[in-house]
Amino acid sequence: MNIPPIDSYAFLSDTHTTALIGPDGAVEWFCVPHAEGDAVCARLLDRRVGGVFSLSVAGCPQPVRRYLPDTLVLESRYAAPTGTAVGQDFLAIRPGVAERPIRAEHLLVRRVTAERGSVRLAVRVQPRPGYGVAAAEWTAADGHWRAHGLPLDVRSTLPLTADGGALRGEIELAEGATATVLIDYGAPSGSPAPEELLDRTCRTWRDWSARSDYAGFGADLVRHSALVLRGLSFDESGALLAAATTSLPEQIGGVRNWDYRFTWHRDAALLLLALFRLGHAEEGRRYLSFLLDVCAESEKPLAPLVGIHEAASAEHVLPHLSGYADSAPVRIGNDAAEQVQFDTYGHVLDAAFSYQELTGELTADQWRLLCRHVDTMADRWQEPDHGVWEIRGPRRHYVNSKVMTWVCLDRGIRLAELLDDRDAPVRWWREARDALHAEVCDRGYDRELGSFVMAYGARELDASLLRISVVGFLPGDDPRVTGTIDRVRERLGIGPALIRRYMMDDGLPGEEGAFLLCCFELVSALVLAGQRNEARLLFDRLRGNAGPLGLYAEQLAADGSALGNYPQAFTHLALIEAALNLDAGAGRDALHVWADQHRAGAGPGRPARR
Repeated sequence: MNIPPIDSYAFLSDTHTTALIGPDGAVEWFCVPHAEGDAVCARLLDRRVGGVFSLSVAGCPQPVRRYLPDTLVLESRYAAPTGTAVGQDFLAIRPGVAERPIRAEHLLVRRVTAERGSVRLAVRVQPRPGYGVAAAEWTAADGHWRAHGLPLDVRSTLPLTADGGALRGEIELAEGATATVLIDYGAPSGSPAPEELLDRTCRTWRDWSARSDYAGFGADLVRHSALVLRGLSFDESGALLAAATTSLPEQIGGVRNWDYRFTWHRDAALLLLALFRLGHAEEGRRYLSFLLDVCAESEKPLAPLVGIHEAASAEHVLPHLSGYADSAPVRIGNDAAEQVQFDTYGHVLDAAFSYQELTGELTADQWRLLCRHVDTMADRWQEPDHGVWEIRGPRRHYVNSKVMTWVCLDRGIRLAELLDDRDAPVRWWREARDALHAEVCDRGYDRELGSFVMAYGARELDASLLRISVVGFLPGDDPRVTGTIDRVRERLGIGPALIRRYMMDDGLPGEEGAFLLCCFELVSALVLAGQRNEARLLFDRLRGNAGPLGLYAEQLAADGSALGNYPQAFTHLALIEAALNLDAGAGRDALHVWADQHRAGAGPGRPARR
């Protein structure tokens, strides 16, 4: 069976839910009532039982596709023996209010217009609830088709008939004629005409994109990646999904299949800085508010990931699904939420410090919460944890975790100084920070290798250490940093542009591909090391590894095929960071420098808001 490459799928979003459309025009992933919900279209994970919404033009098995400029509206052009047609597929959106500028219409819209001659269009709407467990049952009412027990209502300008859990229809479109199918998954009654929905959706996306005035290096890629990130952000809270999917494999036929429809705190500082830098301050505010609200909910250690509404659900297997390309098991939920990952604290404090620099809007309650987290790390920095890569084994003294713990303490100190808080235990924090820095440089650096290593006493390398200079732990041109860059490229490299995140035995069979986040982070590390020409060459190679619609998955196999969940937020975030660093040149990380230069208000002495 011919299975489309992972990165050949088009990504649609209304910032409430998401959909993926294969190169043949079939919706193979669609979750309701939101992006973490039931995948009523899940053919992506099982071509036999997964639900699907197919749309095809006779004689044209695969249209030519692109996104309409500065939107997530997919345009498909069909060339059939009898004529040509153009289609638009989108999850409809409309303008919102200032603090929430995009609102979902809760409508999946598919329309095709015959441009020349005539074409024959065939449609099959076949959702299967429970991730494909059961067939839908339909009732016709007032010209609509309603699914029993599902929040789905189908409206169509071509006649549909119910057939074994599917709605089917065919029509001959004469030149100039248009056919439309809408799936309402919770829209208010009286939705606008399809033409108005299309126009409003395009204008809303373009108005959002136009808020950015970035015109520097890689501006086209940065703008497109920002759209992808906005599409992965949840409209109700600003939470960022790591990816739209679950269980797309890190190795074809393997078991490294995880649910990424959750929010990881390790995205925090990079997402917030990117949003503000690209002109999307309100989204940055909403994300920081969501982040700190989550951090305030429990006295327990911070969970590394959370759901878009609540704590991440427990992990379990769906045995009835065969998985993408027979890569089982298919999992929903993620038990990594129960791990201890001390790097989480560093990302949260880095985000909060940058936010205060840019806005001066931290409240007194938020600052008290952040102080509590800094206290936690000042007290526990000598403990092991599970590490950023969520290896499901014993805790270790992972060097990246130690570096990010240093970031937590450093940003806590700098926040106290910025807020002129003389009651904060800055002396204790500073002693812990400096002791931790000395320990990492002693125990986390292997002089024989000339490189930092994954964990104290280990010889394995870890590509997350490429961020040592980005977070300011050491200068980018420090010999220990440049040595780490060289050893990572030598030992974790796959060809000239790709690197794995690690090579150690992590207790799971098989192996991963190249980790695209780390590949783009290598670009940033090279820029900060003063190797801009090499960084530019690497960026250009990675640019060529995007899918046909400019989207990136989590990983790439050695042959260049995409692996892992898709589209991957952290890959697009790291692309933005790399492009901005290339634009700025050598020195400190461009996003942190920009935040320093755009410090809000009075600077030191500005108190937290009451």
